[in-house]
Formats: sequence, C-alpha cells, structure tokens
Amino acid sequence: MNRHRITIIACLVLLAMSTIAQADYAGAFAARKMTHTDSDGNGQIDKQEAGQQWARVKALDANGDEVLTLKELKAVKIPSLATQGEKKLNVLYKQTPEADLYLDLYYPTAKQQQKCPLVVYTHGGGWAAGSKDGIVRGSFATVASELLEHGFCVATVNYRLWRPDGKVAMRDCVIDCKDAIRYLSKNSDSLGIDPQRVFSFGDSAGGQIAQMLLLTAPDALPGDASLSEYDYKMVAGVSWYGPCDFENTELFNHDDREGFRDRFGPRILPAGSTPDQKAKLYREMSPVNYLRQDSPPLLMIQGDKDTTIPVKHAYRMQQQAEQLKAPVEILIVHNAGHNWRRVGEDITPSRQVIEQRTVKFFIDHK
Repeated sequence: MNRHRITIIACLVLLAMSTIAQADYAGAFAARKMTHTDSDGNGQIDKQEAGQQWARVKALDANGDEVLTLKELKAVKIPSLATQGEKKLNVLYKQTPEADLYLDLYYPTAKQQQKCPLVVYTHGGGWAAGSKDGIVRGSFATVASELLEHGFCVATVNYRLWRPDGKVAMRDCVIDCKDAIRYLSKNSDSLGIDPQRVFSFGDSAGGQIAQMLLLTAPDALPGDASLSEYDYKMVAGVSWYGPCDFENTELFNHDDREGFRDRFGPRILPAGSTPDQKAKLYREMSPVNYLRQDSPPLLMIQGDKDTTIPVKHAYRMQQQAEQLKAPVEILIVHNAGHNWRRVGEDITPSRQVIEQRTVKFFIDHK
C-alpha cells in the first residue's frame, strides 16, 4: 500500500477522536484528505483502497457501507494541542486555486507582556501528505508544549500538497510556508507576535521546508502578492531528518533500486519542466545552497539507519558549514530510522533527549 496513503489513514484515525473545528476548515480538511487518498478518483475512500488500515478507520464510516464519503470526512473533529494558553485555530492565511490554506497559532501558557517569539512548525509527509494537525502527536506535541511553557508562540502550517499532475510542486510547498510567515508578520500587532524573532522547526519534508525558511531571504520565493511586502527575521531552526541537497543524488543512495537516488525528483519538477529547468529547480530546492557564514543557527538531527532521508544529508550540511564557518550543529541518532524508528538496538540518544535538545536549541537562541 502507498506509504503516503497509510500516513493519511493514520491521521484520519487520530482526527476521529479529537476536538471541534471551524466549519470552513472542516470542509477544506475533508477535500484535502479526499484528494490525496482517493486513488481511483471516484470521490470516496472504500475498504479496498484502505486495505489493512480499514480496521483503524471504519469508525468514520457512519452508515456502515464500507465507504468513506466527503460528508463523513467533514464530520471528523479536528484536533488541537491541549494547552493552558490561548489558541487561534484554523486561521485562513492564503487562498490558492488548489486549496485554501490554514494555520493554527498557540500562545504561551503564561500571559506575556511583550510580543512573543514565534516557532513555525512545518509537517512531514513527503510534500504529498500530512497536515498542520500532526503537531498534536507524540514528540511534536511534547516539543510544542515545552516551547509554550518557555514563552514561545507556536504556529503550525498547512501548505499545498504535491500533485502527480505537476500542478503543485515542492517549490509551492516552500512558498506557501513563507507566505504563512509573511501573513503572521502582516498581522503581528493584532496577533501579539514578534516578526523579528521567528524560528523554524520541521520533520522530513517539513525539515527541508524548515531549512529553506531559515536560510532563504524573506523576500526570496515570493508568493501571494498581497503578502510580499511584509518582512521578518529568522533567528534559528531545527530540522528532524530533513534533506538538504537534491543535486547530489548520491546522498540518497542507500540501495540499488532503480530511481532511488532521484526518488523525490518528480516532486521538485512542475509539469512540462525542461532539462535546464530541472537543474535550476534541484539547486533552488536544496537548502545547503543558501548556507552562508552569517546564516541563522541550524540544528540538524538525523538517524544513522534512515533509508528515506539518509544521514549523509547531515554530514553534507556540516561539511559545507565547516567550509563557510557557518553556525550548523548536527546530532546523529544511532540505530534510528525515519521518524526515530528503532532499527535493531534502542535509539541513542533517546527520543526524550532528542526532544529536550530541540527545545534547548530554541531557548538558547531566544
């Protein structure tokens, strides 16, 4: 079964047990899930499409016909972090032909006298799956909750997802997330956040986006014209198992499967790309190319047994940083696959240490 479909199905199970959402986002959520899960395009997700995951999602099947419809998906309750502070959920920050885009904004537990520093979380999912609601799960929730305790605001962002027809590519995912920060900068006074103290955090595909947010200039990769004039300053960022270089395909060489070295190429290239455009886009979407001596500090945490995003990416960024004398730190997690999955022995350092190291990095640069 397609890995991304499994990820989406797992998200649906979590969402079925969660809290209420605004009606507008419920519709956008349902459309998002349907578009990227309905493999035969018939407007529903049936038991056969879900495969072995059906047992985990059948509770969403209100009428028991072994089919999930758009209406049933719209009834799903959208989760949010359980926090003691204020939160603004399902804020529409951008409209595109493909989808309306939303973010959630969580405020510190204690009331702040000044504008809050802001951590922007970008979810993983291969640029093709996932949502802002992923922050409620596992280590992401732990990190976000700790950051709220230490006086940060946390924004978690939806972006357009890659489409096989090439109408949405990786570049669009990055642009959407930059527009989310521009939107927050535009509304910083009313939202009580400091656009001059912005931090990035993401995992996997979201780790690449977090690196791009951190290392590219605020006016680079413009998107919505109404947001283009709004500035912000990146302070520091953390990437969990995110790729940094698509030009050097050897960094993805973990086995001899045909096409594995360029496995994410189709997600970089929009429809109709020429060979010259391919080289330019691979270069443009590689965060390592934006690293400078005066770049904001970056922490990359990678697993040494990760076959999705090999540990070579952390070493590649470290090598470039040493040449430039740029502020990059790496933490290698031994016996860890993607998503900190245990491979053989227990992972070292532990998941708890990874979480603590992440939070400390943000606090140290606050």
